[in-house]
Amino acid sequence: MASYILGIAVIIILCIVAEKISDRLGMPALILFMFIGVAFGSDGILGIKFDDFSFAEEACSIALVFIMFYGGFNTKWSAARPVAGRAVILSTAGVLITAAVTAVLCFLILGMSVKESFLVGSVLSSTDAASVFAILRKKKLNLKDGTASILEVESGSNDPVSYMLTIIAIGMFSTSVTQNIAVMILLQVIVGIVIGVILSFATIAITTKTGIVSDGLDTIFMIAMVLLCYGISVRMQGNAYLSLYIYGIIVGNSKICNKQTLIHFFDGVTSLSQILVFFLIGLLSFPHQMAEIIPTAVFVVIVLTFIARPIAVYVLMLPFGCSVRQCLLMSWAGLRGASSCVFAIMAVASGITMHQDLFHIVFAVTLFSVAIQGGFLPYVANRLQMVDENSDVRKTFNDYQEENSLQLMRMYIPEGHVWAKKKIKQVSMPSGSLAVMIKRNRESIIPKGDTVILPEDSIILSVPPYIPSEEEKLEEITIDKEHKWCDKCIGELKLRKDELIALVIRDEETIIPDGKTEIIDGDIVVMYR
Repeated sequence: MASYILGIAVIIILCIVAEKISDRLGMPALILFMFIGVAFGSDGILGIKFDDFSFAEEACSIALVFIMFYGGFNTKWSAARPVAGRAVILSTAGVLITAAVTAVLCFLILGMSVKESFLVGSVLSSTDAASVFAILRKKKLNLKDGTASILEVESGSNDPVSYMLTIIAIGMFSTSVTQNIAVMILLQVIVGIVIGVILSFATIAITTKTGIVSDGLDTIFMIAMVLLCYGISVRMQGNAYLSLYIYGIIVGNSKICNKQTLIHFFDGVTSLSQILVFFLIGLLSFPHQMAEIIPTAVFVVIVLTFIARPIAVYVLMLPFGCSVRQCLLMSWAGLRGASSCVFAIMAVASGITMHQDLFHIVFAVTLFSVAIQGGFLPYVANRLQMVDENSDVRKTFNDYQEENSLQLMRMYIPEGHVWAKKKIKQVSMPSGSLAVMIKRNRESIIPKGDTVILPEDSIILSVPPYIPSEEEKLEEITIDKEHKWCDKCIGELKLRKDELIALVIRDEETIIPDGKTEIIDGDIVVMYR
């Protein structure tokens, strides 16, 4: 037992070091996790013989539970809402089109059987949230026209459809399957949605309206609820991954206590899950068997990258007014990763045999997709002029926090003010604040202790940011051109009775608003709820 624990510790440490190295090499860390698995595997340096697909399926399925949940939990719905319709269509109809085109071409050109072609198309039909999230965040890839949010929601929500197709494909290989496919699909979707919604509202009610969960046990309670969501959905023949994503979206965008603590905790759990999945994928591989499947894998890569994915994107996105450049970028960003490999492992573990090695085909496709497509994604975005220098992709995630170690505040000094006609060193300024500039008519003065404050001066103070306690409900909302409040007066907004806009921060100025105050692009609105 001690040897196994020691080995697990060494693997995790190696993967952590690999992630640091990947930043310097400019390649996705997930690739290095796979290579570490290969190095430990049968054809690697350590030569560990591991081909237990049943164990790998169980381990990867548990890891995928947390990856799917966190994909929803860390998605900021306020940023995703404007593009949610397009993203959901791409994550449903887009998956179906990708699977269909891939299956047809595999059948017509590679000579695979109908069942084999459909299985390959199904397993590889979804884009991978872990890969997309990692590249967008690591490279700080800010994309125009809400493209980042589309890719985040699509990649986070399309695994349930791919999973459902994979289950159908596996069933086609079994002669004992008698369940009507249409009934199975309907049951999976309805049960998946219902379980996710019910448990999410139950979680919110328990954490906000009761004292059942003691301080410090929030993370343990959330783990239990995530596993409960998965378990109930599976038991009731629902789509467990759909349940988890919906559960994550609703809970992650609610006002539960200690949300930031939960986000940081599950960010770590998800990172560990990704390490587990990609390491096991590498461990299961036998590089000496790759030569015979390379022609097939290359063909599938070409089909997915240049035919199936572009067809799905252009057919579904052009009617929504997406530009050709945006469609090209979304086509290239259709990365295959952990979920495709997990679904391939599921198929092999269920006893399916094909004329060609399904797992190694998917392994090779994933390797190319993450390494080449993922590695060149920033370059492609720049060449297509789709990089937005004025936005921050981190704002589309719930774990984003403004990097504001200090804030600036403008303070106007009217005639008769207690500070008027006094030196800077003579006035009692708020604790932690510092006068950094005085605006006098059109002149900017850098003040010293002996500088005299005159009536009608505006003093620019640097002040520490206010961090509310857990009981207080203060929220900073950054306004951009797409926000529904932009260019509207506060009096026009339909706020609830328990909501109040307390401050508007505009450039260096802090405004105490009234009903006639107009909210403009770039404002930071401080909301009390």
